[in-house]
Amino acid sequence: MSVQVTHRPTQVAGSTTLPAIIRVWDPLVRVFHWSLVSGMAYEFVFEPGAIIHNTLGQALLGLVAVRIVWGFIGSRHARFSDFVRGPRAVLGYVRDIVTGHPRRYLGHNPAGGAMVLALLLAVAFTAGSGWLMTTDALWGEEWIEELHEAAAWSTLALIGAHVAGVILASLQHRENLVRAMFTGRKSP
Repeated sequence: MSVQVTHRPTQVAGSTTLPAIIRVWDPLVRVFHWSLVSGMAYEFVFEPGAIIHNTLGQALLGLVAVRIVWGFIGSRHARFSDFVRGPRAVLGYVRDIVTGHPRRYLGHNPAGGAMVLALLLAVAFTAGSGWLMTTDALWGEEWIEELHEAAAWSTLALIGAHVAGVILASLQHRENLVRAMFTGRKSP
């Protein structure tokens, strides 16, 4: 699938100028992202155990399921094949971040791709363990409650690392990644 551009390249004296803006994040990715942000923020602010907490946890689990499917059939930069890399590529990219010279990617960079997977797994595990707490088999079991709480705090730590990574990448590449996740567009 080709990258969708908002302006066509222009021919000038035998050379091609790049488009001013490229559409990177499709609407489903953006709605998923901000719905997950809103849901997780609500879950950490309000009292656990409330009916809305359980319902929202199940909704977040559903969101993750939709995103996983979209990771296989979605638009170019939404697909896992576009941004999931092996440990060597992720560690190499982290090394490049530390040296101050990371390569810029239109979609997720290797470290960002690893974070996407980690967050999807963490949210699914947190929501799944919360759902298990409501089943007849595990109702009132202390170990599942402790597991759910540990998963929730681990997810919060990953969220903090994700936000720090977005800020760092925005500074290193001189681009507003938060705005790009709202508009879906980035400069080439």
